[in-house]
Amino acid sequence: MKVIIIDDERKARNLLNILISENCPKITEIFEAEDLLSGIELIKKEQPQIVFLDIEMPQHSGLEILNFIEKDNFNFEIIFTTAYSEYAIKAFQLSAIDYLLKPVRATQIQETVEKALKHIGKSQINIKLEELKKSLASSNFNKIGLPFSDGFKFVDFNEIILLEADGMYTKITTVNESGILVSKPLKHFVSLLIKVKTFYRPHRSYLINLKYIKEYIKKDGGYIIMDNNETVSISKDKKEEFLAIVQNIG
Repeated sequence: MKVIIIDDERKARNLLNILISENCPKITEIFEAEDLLSGIELIKKEQPQIVFLDIEMPQHSGLEILNFIEKDNFNFEIIFTTAYSEYAIKAFQLSAIDYLLKPVRATQIQETVEKALKHIGKSQINIKLEELKKSLASSNFNKIGLPFSDGFKFVDFNEIILLEADGMYTKITTVNESGILVSKPLKHFVSLLIKVKTFYRPHRSYLINLKYIKEYIKKDGGYIIMDNNETVSISKDKKEEFLAIVQNIG
């Protein structure tokens, strides 16, 4: 297994090299580049499985890798190394792209590498990078990456009707599709979407888009009917809050 580290800071490259060597026995060769263009040449020559890529570099940002490699040649995984703010980290999460926050720690390395090795050739990294670029260029994130068996599906927030917990999975219903089963627990999506003002969690098993509420029924303890006719439970301790919110919709 080959890895390439692309970072303009020598100390950052050295630290990452040491951490990978000490924590990732499956990695047998590690190469380094100090800028994106020399990193591109190494990628073409060595055909690595994983590229650790710094975003903020002189001359060319790490995100510009899309400009130099054809989409059909993205047969490796990218793990970004970044000191970006919480705002930017949200963009990484929504685009379903792996990242390591600087200063990188040993506990992060092994888990991230193992995850990347499982996804090689299956994660549609070029599509995810395009979504990441759009998110970072805008303060209004409007899409989220949903992993499924064949890759990733990017869905606009406004098209999501509801999300329902299904064990360690989440079932997602959109205006165009129902029953999208995603291998992430509901709490993952709650952390990403709960600050989007149209989303609300009326029950521990549901996260709903308030735009798509059709009815609220008082009987049987109270429940919600969505536009697609699915029913959603409301926790006792959420009823008062929910009713106050829906009365102010519109």
